Amino acid sequence: MSHIEENEEQKKQAVFDSMSPRRQAHILKKGYEKWNPFAEPKDPIDIRKDKTKRTSQMLIREFLQSKSSTEYSNDYGRGAFEMCLGIINQEERFWGMYDFACWYQDLLKTEGRE
Repeated sequence: MSHIEENEEQKKQAVFDSMSPRRQAHILKKGYEKWNPFAEPKDPIDIRKDKTKRTSQMLIREFLQSKSSTEYSNDYGRGAFEMCLGIINQEERFWGMYDFACWYQDLLKTEGRE
């Protein structure tokens, strides 16, 4: 083991020793060797990007700018933003809502009720 690895292991042990017994037990249950207290945090939600390389803020701004301000309410905007976040985060619930909305729109067109 190199000097750097020994130093990191000492820091890891110091972090572990400073934790409550309950938290230590949780880490031991999952495996001390796998635990990395120095792991890089995940990207905050506001800088995650979708397949088009846009953030949720960029997408919702483009979408709402495509509407006239008299066309939508605050609830409409909040709903659109919630869908935007859900789809970017690949949440099944939102994909279900999206698929249903597309299917329903097609049904209305097919029946001439749009």
